[in-house]
Amino acid sequence: MKKEVRTRFAPSPTGFMHIGNLRSALYGYLFVKKNNGKIILRIEDTDVERFVEGAVEVIYSTCDQAGIVFDEGPREGGPYGPYVQSERKSIYLEHAKKLVETGHAYYCFCDKERLEHVTFMGTKRYDKHCLSLSKEEVQRRLDAGESYVIRQNIPIEGESSYTDLVFGEITVPNKDMEDNILIKSDGMPTYNFAHVVDDHYMHVTYVIRGNEYLSSTPKYNLLYDAFGWERPEYIHLTQIMKDETRKLSKRHGDANFDDFIRKGYLPHAIVNYIALLGWSPKSTQEKFTMEELIENFSVEGLSKSNSIFDEKKMAWLNGEYIKELSFEEFYKYALPYFEKSSIKGRYDYEPFARLLQTRIEIFSEIPEKVKFIDEYERFPSEKYENQRFKIDQELAYKILNSYLENLEKLDFKEDAWKDKVKEVVDLYQLKQGAVYSTMRWAISGVDVTPGGFVEIAMILGKEKSIKRLKQSSIWLKEDLGK
Repeated sequence: MKKEVRTRFAPSPTGFMHIGNLRSALYGYLFVKKNNGKIILRIEDTDVERFVEGAVEVIYSTCDQAGIVFDEGPREGGPYGPYVQSERKSIYLEHAKKLVETGHAYYCFCDKERLEHVTFMGTKRYDKHCLSLSKEEVQRRLDAGESYVIRQNIPIEGESSYTDLVFGEITVPNKDMEDNILIKSDGMPTYNFAHVVDDHYMHVTYVIRGNEYLSSTPKYNLLYDAFGWERPEYIHLTQIMKDETRKLSKRHGDANFDDFIRKGYLPHAIVNYIALLGWSPKSTQEKFTMEELIENFSVEGLSKSNSIFDEKKMAWLNGEYIKELSFEEFYKYALPYFEKSSIKGRYDYEPFARLLQTRIEIFSEIPEKVKFIDEYERFPSEKYENQRFKIDQELAYKILNSYLENLEKLDFKEDAWKDKVKEVVDLYQLKQGAVYSTMRWAISGVDVTPGGFVEIAMILGKEKSIKRLKQSSIWLKEDLGK
């Protein structure tokens, strides 16, 4: 009978959700859904010093936004709980003592001072000193209340091998592995021990995690073997790098999901992008719904090479998603950013929003895009020069002043102001782009605007638009020495 596909996402509650963690959760989710399996959320909170209040809520909030739905977990419940390691403390000590009884682990009473200077087989690591203590000596020390840890007893001879579904056969000489601490002096288990016990009792059949655990997995397999438990299958994932030399790191403040949400990325755009960091679909498709990711995902598509996190590429992808939103959806996302801008409460946001939907990649660009509405300052007249349209400052001055003729009497309507552009085009035998480029600079004074000349004028209003155009004419006249 084929065993059920079960995996787990097991983060430590130490703060925000890092992109690398989210990708592990995503790949686990895609894998089990593709194979009609189940994914568990397990909170690994045995490192008390690193615990951050509220971090579990952040984990759930992030996964909810990303569309990752757990089958079992602290919130969902399930048949193999509790799903928080600190609530399973007694299980670990009980099993560690079983390993001591069978010789696969031992009590260690060495203090910090000794551990700082100990070496073994030419490297700085634990030297199995306490393994040689007699049972009587161990019991005497335990009865005396001496502080201790329980260490795994890893053999010195031979080697340990296993097959990873991405990296293939992995072999590590036993002599290269240190005797892990299984139970710390505070009675809490280490990751090295707790996750093995939990994975067994939660019937995890596939372990999906970062490839930094490739070389330590043999230690965990020795624990499975010592208990007589079946080993899971392993899928180790490559690192996500900030550049060629450094991986993305929570400790360095890199790439938290919440930070990208605050910047104005759409959750499904982030998910789409990180899905492609370490996995390649068989096609050239770049935009995927969650359903399409599930359908296309395969272990065979996972890479053995690290991926570089390219925020520009993610921003481009986000922009593509923004373009596909209904205007109502776009406006809902955009509204908080208009409220943070300099035009807050003084202009109707909707005309800006209609201009911006196809002109931004992330929503946090909005305040900068509309800033020119209030910040109109003198700019270098060289900005009018345009080689493509063969415009110099002299011609720009003529275009601007021709447009200003009788402008006050013209109806303030979009069609009327566009017809005025055509008149200037015919007058000087120019392309429309030449006139629009000149007038856009005159009315905005900035390189990038959310719309063209007439669109900007309709937002500013007739009085303010004419005032700006006249001021631009005065500045240009001064620069030309007229």
